Amino acid sequence: MSKTVLVTGGTRGIGHAISAAMAKAGYKVAANYAGNDEAAKATADELGIHVYKFDVADYDAVGAGIAAIEKDLGPIDIVVNNAGVTRDAPFHKMTKDQWQQVIDIDLTSAFNVTRQVWDGMRERSWGRVINISSINGQKGQFGQANYSAAKAGLIGFTKALAQEGAKKGITVNTVCPGYIDTEMVRAVPEKVLESIISTIPVGRLGKPEEIASMCAYLASDDGAFITGATMTVNGAQYIAG
Repeated sequence: MSKTVLVTGGTRGIGHAISAAMAKAGYKVAANYAGNDEAAKATADELGIHVYKFDVADYDAVGAGIAAIEKDLGPIDIVVNNAGVTRDAPFHKMTKDQWQQVIDIDLTSAFNVTRQVWDGMRERSWGRVINISSINGQKGQFGQANYSAAKAGLIGFTKALAQEGAKKGITVNTVCPGYIDTEMVRAVPEKVLESIISTIPVGRLGKPEEIASMCAYLASDDGAFITGATMTVNGAQYIAG
C-alpha cells in the first residue's frame, strides 16, 4: 500500500511542485490550502490528488483536517510543512499582527500539524517530516524580522525533533530554498528581481521542481540516513558554515 503525504500550502508555487513530485513518486497526496478554491481545484484536477481546506494556524482546524485526510487516504506517513506567508515591514514599523500572523502560519503550523501525526508515526515506526524554511531563515533579511525568525525557528524545530524521532524510524529535515521562480517572486519589480539574480552565483532563479525533487528524495527510503539536516538549495547565494 502506498504511503500518504500531507503537503501544507500544497496547491500553489513550491507547494504545487512538491505535491506533483510526491504524486509522481506514487504517494497518495493530500494538499492543504487556505483560501484559493480555484487554484486548489485546478491542482486537484491536474495532478489527480486530494485537496483539503483548513487553517494550519488553528490547532483544532488542523485536527479536523487530518481526521478527514486519514478517513479518505489512511494514516499520514509523510508531512511537508510548506505553508507560509510574508508580512514584510521594517521592524520599527512592524505591527503585532504582522509579527503574529507570520509566526502562527510559518512556524506554529509546523507544531500544529506534526504534533497530530507524530504519535501515529511512532506507533508505526516510520515517518518523514520535511520542513520548508528559507535562505532568509539562515541569513536574515531586511524587513523580514518576523519571517526570518519563523523560518529560523523551523531549523531549530527540525534539529530537536530529529533526535526524538530517530529511534522510531522517523526522519526530520529542513529544506531551505533560495529565490525560486514562482508567481510571488515574479511579481517583484523587474529592477529588484535583476538585483537579486545578480547575487546568485549560478545566475538564475531556482525552479520549484528543484525544491520538490529534494523533498521527494528525503521522503524516500534512500533518504533514511539523513535526519536533522538543513538542505540548502539556493544556487550558492548563501553558503552556511
